[in-house]
Amino acid sequence: MSGSLSPALKPHILVVDDDDRLRGLLQLFLHEHGFLVVMASGAAMARAALRSLAFDLIVLDVMMPGESGLEFARSLRARGQDGVAELPVLFLTARAEPQERIEGLETGADDYLTKPFEPRELLLRIHAILRRKPQEKPKLKPLRLGAWIYDPARDILRGDKDVLRLTDVEARLMRLLVLHAGRPVSREALGEAGVAERTIDVQITRLRRKIEGDARNPRYLVTVRGEGYCLMPDEEGLCS
Repeated sequence: MSGSLSPALKPHILVVDDDDRLRGLLQLFLHEHGFLVVMASGAAMARAALRSLAFDLIVLDVMMPGESGLEFARSLRARGQDGVAELPVLFLTARAEPQERIEGLETGADDYLTKPFEPRELLLRIHAILRRKPQEKPKLKPLRLGAWIYDPARDILRGDKDVLRLTDVEARLMRLLVLHAGRPVSREALGEAGVAERTIDVQITRLRRKIEGDARNPRYLVTVRGEGYCLMPDEEGLCS
């Protein structure tokens, strides 16, 4: 599954509900609170979205025409070990009967919210689910940058004779830049990696000096005007 660059750093939510008005309100509300949102009016549309995009959470209406939310959730859980089978699900329902809640939780749902609900409560429940979700650390391979090889396992730059150690902040920046090598990473995204926004330019300059020597004419760590910073490895790129 694929996703876009810097927005992928924001939680990506799939909202599945046959109520057009509610979908519109949720899309606006969740966007305003920093989420990427894809809307689906039913199970078929949701499956199409899941085939092409990666999500962090599904907000799923129980009572939908055709394939219900419960049936859709069961089909996801039955997919075995792929990423979709493990996606957190927050059910929305207009009914509050205990049996329905039990049935929903038995499908592997992470939470249940009864309609009508306060948008703020939905937001709090989404945040609670995402905090519980295990965060996988991407496995990065060494990357060649001119005379240096960046070793993510040790947070160092290795040359023929020298070894340069990166500070904790430099290492966080490098990991994010390497993860998206060849594509610009926004200042906002770098800030989300735990780097104070006011220090990003200083830290980038320090990294450039270590990688390239001349921070004024960068070849590997370049500025993309209006988009952020981009790490451009040599053509051979990844090192074994």
